[in-house]
Amino acid sequence: MTLTPVDLFGSALRFRPDGDVRAGARRMTDGEPGVWQLATFHVETDADVHAGHWETHPDGEEAVCCLSGGARLYFRPAMEGGTEEMVRLRPGTAVIVPRGRAHRIELDGPSDLMSITRRRGTQQQPRTPTP
Repeated sequence: MTLTPVDLFGSALRFRPDGDVRAGARRMTDGEPGVWQLATFHVETDADVHAGHWETHPDGEEAVCCLSGGARLYFRPAMEGGTEEMVRLRPGTAVIVPRGRAHRIELDGPSDLMSITRRRGTQQQPRTPTP
């Protein structure tokens, strides 16, 4: 194995069930069974994150980590007619999104974020704003 640095803003790390770790292209909506993906993103605007879409990971929880900047992580209402829940992320903080819980992100400004999850079966649905 060649020991070389991995650009975490240009690729992802995949942690396999057998203990193998590989760098490669990011997979945002699909992945291999049992494989965890660590991906880091520099984002400037809400268009760079899924602010207008609910995202759900049925194969595992997701750790959303704020490395710099700030973001708000919103959770879809648990019941019809309910309100979104919000968690504010500051540098050095993270939130664990429960498996199967629909969520979306809005930025406070340019930020560096990191996501760790199993991508297999990930779904995105357009958000319908509450009137």
